Amino acid sequence: MRLATIHDEEWIEGEPVSDPEIFIRRMKEMPPADIFSFARPLPACEPCYPYHFDWDNAAAVRTADFADWWDSLPQESRKNVRRSQRRGVAVSSVVFCEEFVRGISKIYNETPIRQGRRFWHYGKSFDQVKAANGTYLDRSEFIGAFVDGKLIGFMKFVVVTNVARIMQILSLETHADKRPTNALLAKAVEICCQRGISHLVYGKHVYGKKENSPVTEFKRRNGFERLDFPRYYVPLTRRGSFAIRYRLYRGITELVPETILTLFLTTRAAIYRRGLNCRRMFNNRTNLQRSSDQV
Repeated sequence: MRLATIHDEEWIEGEPVSDPEIFIRRMKEMPPADIFSFARPLPACEPCYPYHFDWDNAAAVRTADFADWWDSLPQESRKNVRRSQRRGVAVSSVVFCEEFVRGISKIYNETPIRQGRRFWHYGKSFDQVKAANGTYLDRSEFIGAFVDGKLIGFMKFVVVTNVARIMQILSLETHADKRPTNALLAKAVEICCQRGISHLVYGKHVYGKKENSPVTEFKRRNGFERLDFPRYYVPLTRRGSFAIRYRLYRGITELVPETILTLFLTTRAAIYRRGLNCRRMFNNRTNLQRSSDQV
């Protein structure tokens, strides 16, 4: 079963599919897939098309008033932002330049494992990092977290139809005690409120069935709420109609129970950590051997 979607759908200004009826009719003439899936841009949340849909979700903060968001946070979350300030973290908007790209590269190359899986930005060249972060520059905002003038964390968000979408937020693990990620989020909400942006979106609120994942809990503690919206699925072939009828288009993460999925992710993370530790031990032994040979 082949599923077609709009490339970079969530980053497109305006309606990705302005006239679904005409668009779908043309796709059926020479179908590139069995099912076509699309969604309207946020904050549109009400079903409005006569097609089959499932409820998708996003993690969003309404950015009408900074004080309202701040007061809604748990006490521990507010403490984390203040803690970052006390520990010397300065947060500000940043111009996208080569010095900033070099700082991002250092963050990327800190560790090959993040959140229990291989980090796909690890080992990228300067040009690759620059190209990856240089998209949608006319609608992008970059925020940096600095300690003694050195970049320890950054965020990029893109404004899409008056909604700010976080494309990337990342900090050095060695400075996690300074809570730079909390400080970056607070600054992003502040900027959105100042610019009259309606929402700040941080990916999905729930991925698959992982209702209680650490990522979801982190978003909850920082004021992000679940925003449900319809994602439409339109059959383009007979096989697509069959798949929609029996919901065969849904991914494996939607079908596997959360307990089994959590066990798999925990096991995978342990394997990656073990592999990383083995490589570090091997590299340390190799360096010691080289040092002894030179002596």
